[in-house]
Amino acid sequence: MRRNDRLISDRNAIDAIIKQCPVCRLGLSDNGQPYIVPLSFGYDGIFLYIHAALEGRKIDILKHNNRVCFEFDHLLELVTADQACNWSMNYESVIGFGVADAVEDGEAKAAALNCIMRRYSERDWTFTEQSLRATAVYRIRIEEISGKARR
Repeated sequence: MRRNDRLISDRNAIDAIIKQCPVCRLGLSDNGQPYIVPLSFGYDGIFLYIHAALEGRKIDILKHNNRVCFEFDHLLELVTADQACNWSMNYESVIGFGVADAVEDGEAKAAALNCIMRRYSERDWTFTEQSLRATAVYRIRIEEISGKARR
């Protein structure tokens, strides 16, 4: 990172940024072509969890290349100035890399889906066997993660 004064390496601070973000942007590589998709997600401090339909571009890519990049950002304030080149943003962001593995076991899938749902609601949910079979769930093992902030 060019600006070490903006680096966030403390995992608690990184987790606090992730907690504020409603969307995760997942970066994939489709035969060398970048592909980024915004997703709802779950996070338990160790893994990221995502879900999708059983078919689609994201799933096709993950089946061939499960190495991923992910990004979270939180805008704090737009900083204005008299000159255009002096405008800026105060922000917090997190970028990481990992490996996405399909979750196949029904109980593990339900637990992962509940992790996702807990980000957006305050209760646990039950899932029918049919809905579990019709949903792809991936667990992303985080291998590298760091944050950056301009406050």
